[in-house]
Amino acid sequence: MNCKICDLYNLDETIAKKLLEKYTYPWEVLPNIEKFIIEFGKSLDENKYEQKEENVWIAKSAKVAPTAYIAGPAIIGENAEIRHCAFIRGKAIVGENVVVGNSTELKNVILFNNVQVPHYNYVGDSILGYKAHLGAGAITSNVKSDKKLVVIKDGSEQIETGLKKVGAMIGDEVEVGCGSVLNPGTVIGKNTNIYPLSSVRGVIPARSIYKNQNEIVEKK
Repeated sequence: MNCKICDLYNLDETIAKKLLEKYTYPWEVLPNIEKFIIEFGKSLDENKYEQKEENVWIAKSAKVAPTAYIAGPAIIGENAEIRHCAFIRGKAIVGENVVVGNSTELKNVILFNNVQVPHYNYVGDSILGYKAHLGAGAITSNVKSDKKLVVIKDGSEQIETGLKKVGAMIGDEVEVGCGSVLNPGTVIGKNTNIYPLSSVRGVIPARSIYKNQNEIVEKK
């Protein structure tokens, strides 16, 4: 099961490197994002970042639309773009050059540098790796319909997370097609493409093309 932090992410592409290095699996990080932001935010370079309100730090080079809502704790990285009516509900690390688009909602997330969630996306209790991109309307579902604890599944292999809320762990340079739903506990390996309108669950291998649950092919 290739779903360890070291399998999915280049940690040099996030200010949360020191947090992620403490853990083996990415979902183990989720309960600790809030505390990390509050502590790390105090150490940010005051020449580059401005504390807008309690536990909200925004890079001076970031572009934030006046209609965007940002609740703390949150860090908005350098040259990030927070567009019209973006809704950041807190516990959010938004990396450098990230685009958070119109009506996109974030909650308890780490977005690595150069991530794009530009059109009507919901990203909750999730980690998106370097240059990951969600197509319009793609969402991370983070709670099971039966409200049971989320289990990471890869065929017959299973890992208990012990958490009720786990969205998607998306590796570096993953492309998720428009209108797709990533079910709770989905893990997508690096450089993988997800077809539009997909319903994805379980662990998807790196460098693959996901056409549907029964047709996942290796990239050539």
